[in-house]
Amino acid sequence: MNEESQASLSDIYNRYSNWFRARLVRRYGAQDAEDLLQETWLRVGPYHAGQGIRHPKALLLRIASNLAADLYAGRDRRARCAREVGQLDGWGVEMPAQTDEVLAKQLVLGLPVPLRDVFVLSRFGGLTNTQIGEQLGISPKTVEWRMTKALAHCAAQLRR
Repeated sequence: MNEESQASLSDIYNRYSNWFRARLVRRYGAQDAEDLLQETWLRVGPYHAGQGIRHPKALLLRIASNLAADLYAGRDRRARCAREVGQLDGWGVEMPAQTDEVLAKQLVLGLPVPLRDVFVLSRFGGLTNTQIGEQLGISPKTVEWRMTKALAHCAAQLRR
């Protein structure tokens, strides 16, 4: 970014940062607003570097809105998978003894979120790699890689 763009972007920040922060807090709550605020300012730079920003408030709100949609979609996917883990009995799976059930849930819940999402949809949801990929917005090859990592993680935990 050249000095002129940097100065103008700094002016935009100085002029709109308080307004923008207050708007995000009202709309998304204090905790999410901070994350959205930081990420939005990071993404504004390339827009300004090209030809300047004619409607800064509109651009800031659009970027934040898109980021919030992505944030909430990810949370919805994780919540859906967590509910499925909590409903293991409902999948027609014969449950082992209570201690084994607790251990199995701990193993699954101990997986990193991306691996857990794939594992739950595959093992408890009965979905194929292609179906999982479509649902999570990733390629079937990524699903396969994550499933391999999830199984290796579970195996390592059982060896302890």
